[in-house]
Amino acid sequence: MGPTTRLISVIQEYSIPLILGVVAGLVVANIDGHFYEGLVEYAPFGHDTTLFGRHVTTHFLINEVFMVFFFGIAAKEIAEAILPGGVLNPLRRAINPLMGTLGGVFGPAISYLLLALVFFGGSEDFRAVANGWAIPTATDIALAWLVARLVFGPLHPAVSFLLLLAVVDDAIGLGIIAVFYPDPELPVQPGWLLLTVGGMAASYCLRRMRVTSWQIYVLIGGVMSWVGLAKAAIEPALALVVIIPFLPGPHDDSEVRPEHGSDEDTPLSTVSRTHGHSPLERFEHQLKLFVDMGLFFFAFANAGVPFGTINQVTLIVLVSLIFGKTLGVSGFSLLAVRLGFPLPRGMGVRHLVLVGLISGIGLTVALFLAGKAFAGPPFQDPAKMGAVLSGLVGLVAIGAGAIVKVKDGAGTE
Repeated sequence: MGPTTRLISVIQEYSIPLILGVVAGLVVANIDGHFYEGLVEYAPFGHDTTLFGRHVTTHFLINEVFMVFFFGIAAKEIAEAILPGGVLNPLRRAINPLMGTLGGVFGPAISYLLLALVFFGGSEDFRAVANGWAIPTATDIALAWLVARLVFGPLHPAVSFLLLLAVVDDAIGLGIIAVFYPDPELPVQPGWLLLTVGGMAASYCLRRMRVTSWQIYVLIGGVMSWVGLAKAAIEPALALVVIIPFLPGPHDDSEVRPEHGSDEDTPLSTVSRTHGHSPLERFEHQLKLFVDMGLFFFAFANAGVPFGTINQVTLIVLVSLIFGKTLGVSGFSLLAVRLGFPLPRGMGVRHLVLVGLISGIGLTVALFLAGKAFAGPPFQDPAKMGAVLSGLVGLVAIGAGAIVKVKDGAGTE
């Protein structure tokens, strides 16, 4: 491996473009807010250009087009995890993280509403503030994934647990946006979702025809899915999430295999993976660098929050993300254990609590939700600042992980 390749690998491994994008967005927005807004809302094809009722701006191209591939790669990780020998196979293993996901939605939402009642109960602002209950329900997939890999190690089952939780968590969050925060100019039209279903059917047919080019799946199934979601006024960035699982994956006997058997009791940490040439593998391999570098622009366009007034709403969002998420994820997952759905082998309570803490990194998705919940002053900027500050949870998790030594003894719980 040459020095350039090694440098690129380090940049990708530690999500440096994403982190630099957050910093750059904050710096530029606070130095010259008008200049920042001009960059983010720049219309490269003219201010009158729209696509399915949406203005084609830099922000649109980043959030609604580029992020399709980011969520697609996240979906690839989930699809691979549920294959035979994967960390979430058999599917019964996914029940526990899915229960944790529900806790990661209800916990922070309830925490937010309770804190809003404490600070604003009885005032005229309570109803307005309470409208932001969904802000702390989201998890920043990219940063949470990075922190989890640093805390647990890249092959620890807690990373796959967190990834599944984060992807489903954000899918629920985007569903919440569609239901509770509809765009008055673009009412939800669920009938168009049939086009997304058609994209899934087309992808299924391509798989049955043994088509091996991932680009065909994206061009046919992905485009149909994107248009269907966009026309339905539902977040189109999730277009590939329902398409990628149809890509042919690695063979059980050569790509993903357990070293000590394949029954449900096999420790997840003993699963070994080799890089293969299946369409599912090539999709990630050929897009990963593009997506990782592009996250700089996503972070820049979404994290530019002025260091303006910080009020009680900032505290409500931050506390709900940190404690609401941790308690919700941990509580619901432990309830699943009591119901007979165990944690993945290699995970114990200490790993679970840290996963809950890491899932409190709301940042970009929480910023998006804050923009939907509050039209502007006096609550939008303080809420966004709470979302930005939640990124510091990563440092807390890394320190806590070092103290309780969750990297040591993976798979021995």
